[in-house]
Amino acid sequence: MANPIFSSLPTTIFEEMSGLARTLGAVNLGQGFPDDPGPESVRAKAAEAVLNGYNQYPPMAGLPELRQAVAGHYARTQGLDLDWASEVTVTSGATEALAAAFFGLIEPGDEVIVFQPVYDAYLPLIRRAGGVPKLVRLQPPNWRFDRALLEAAFTERTRLVVLNNPVNPTGVVLPSEDLALLAEFCVAHDAIAVCDEVWEQVVFGAAVHRPLIAFPGMRERTVKIGSAGKMFGLTGWKVGFLCAAPDLTHALARAHQFLTFTTPPNLQSAVAFGLETGADWFARMPRGLERSRDRLTEGLRREGFAVLPSQGTYFLNVDLPASGVEAGDRDFCLRAVKEAGVAAIPVSALYEADAVTTIVRLCFSKHDETLDAGIERLAKAREILRGR
Repeated sequence: MANPIFSSLPTTIFEEMSGLARTLGAVNLGQGFPDDPGPESVRAKAAEAVLNGYNQYPPMAGLPELRQAVAGHYARTQGLDLDWASEVTVTSGATEALAAAFFGLIEPGDEVIVFQPVYDAYLPLIRRAGGVPKLVRLQPPNWRFDRALLEAAFTERTRLVVLNNPVNPTGVVLPSEDLALLAEFCVAHDAIAVCDEVWEQVVFGAAVHRPLIAFPGMRERTVKIGSAGKMFGLTGWKVGFLCAAPDLTHALARAHQFLTFTTPPNLQSAVAFGLETGADWFARMPRGLERSRDRLTEGLRREGFAVLPSQGTYFLNVDLPASGVEAGDRDFCLRAVKEAGVAAIPVSALYEADAVTTIVRLCFSKHDETLDAGIERLAKAREILRGR
């Protein structure tokens, strides 16, 4: 018999829009993957490791060389003091890390605070673990929470808070005052923060990513999740990191061992190499993406679109009413892919309740010619929906 928790779920909006893009030959500005192949030296290391390295089961917690490299990277870039042996676990991507966190830490009936718009894997995994999501609705243009929203969400049953920062789909990098406020509530309510920080290296301009685990009172109550796929633009590799204090790591590892158990050793070796030698990549990669963000932003604005600020991630958002489009975001996206040949993501699909229906997310981690074609086709979609 099919499991009702999962069998009743719709296909993700990312698969739906990418499927339409493939079928229709549309420009895909929907799903978040880069056109750039990633650093050649890291890819070469993976190839060398599969030919000449170890290809049997690596340790369940991950290769020591990668766990050491993760701890070293976060010490250099974020000032964190992680013990690689007791506080770092390698997972098969950040989504598996999230699943391990939810399955390892949630007891049936525990309340889990989640901010909308929300990455689509969170809610089904939380419910499968027996958790009860408590939704906090964020809205444009600032997409920020405040004390009143947190006071309404936290209760004596709150067990976890799930925070994505930098934020997909909004492109926001949360300021220190917001993070300090959330830390205050976590400490006061003895709640654990599960921090999805996969975009931590993809930050632009004056914005600075600050990990919640570094705030007062959060060292022992935070699960920090990172992703080599996002760090190196190698989204298909599915190599993630779970970082947490030893007691939390013990629970996380017990769940991880029954999910994927381990991750391909050649990819682990290559990611370790990248983290140890990638200072130039980490300086250069965000600047290239920032240039692509600006190209897409400027092109859209020339065509009459209202573009919201993007401080990080691969994404920027368009405000449809401010762009002269009266259609809702899902209607716009479906007609754009079918009639104008360009795929985008309606942000309403990332809400479970009381959705914002006026915002469309676009991915800018693409070649210039792809961005330019996308701008042209989005302009066509806008004219179609304005009845011209």
